[in-house]
Amino acid sequence: MPLSPPDCSRKPLHNRIIHAHSYERDDGLWDIEAELIDSKSYDYTKRSGEVQHAGQPFHHMHIRITIDSDLVIRQAQAAYDAAPYSEACSCIAPDYGDMVGMSLLKNFRQQMRERFGRIAGCTHLNELAGLLPTVAMQTMAAKRRKAQEAISGTPKKPFQLEGCHALRLDGPVVQEFYPQWYEKHREAASN
Repeated sequence: MPLSPPDCSRKPLHNRIIHAHSYERDDGLWDIEAELIDSKSYDYTKRSGEVQHAGQPFHHMHIRITIDSDLVIRQAQAAYDAAPYSEACSCIAPDYGDMVGMSLLKNFRQQMRERFGRIAGCTHLNELAGLLPTVAMQTMAAKRRKAQEAISGTPKKPFQLEGCHALRLDGPVVQEFYPQWYEKHREAASN
C-alpha cells in the first residue's frame, strides 16, 4: 500500500537512489555491489558558473566487496562517477581497499566508523557500506541455513526471528512459516 496523497501542494527538490546487487561467483565467493546517486530536481549554478541540470548526478558512487562464506571481506573497491569536489572527493576511493579482512557479522558498522569516519573517509561511501551486512545476510541466508542443518542434522532457529514486529515468536507469521519456533501467548505466559 503506498503512502497517502500529500495534504498540500509541493515541489520536488532532492533525489537519492540507492541500489544494491549480489552475485555468486564461479570461484565460490560472492560479490556485493552498492551504488548511490544524488541529484536535484531543478537546475542550479555551481560556483564555477557551470549549470548543474535537474536530474544530473552530483554524487554517484559505487562500492564492491567480495566475501567468503563466513562473510569476511576478501576484496573491496570504491569508485566515483560524480562528486561535488571532483578529485578532492574521489581520491579517497583507494583507501576503501582497507575493508579487506573486516567481517560483516562482527561490529562492521563500528569498524567502518573507526576506520573511515569523518575526514578518514567519504560520508556517502560509508552510507553505502552500511547496507552491506543486510544485503549479505539476504544473499547468504538460505545457503547458510542449509549448511548448518547439514552439519547438525537439525534446523537452527533463523536469526531474523524476533528481529522485527512481524517476526515475533508469538505472531501469525512465525506461526505459519516457522511453526517449530512459534510460542503461543508468550507474553501472557511471562506475566
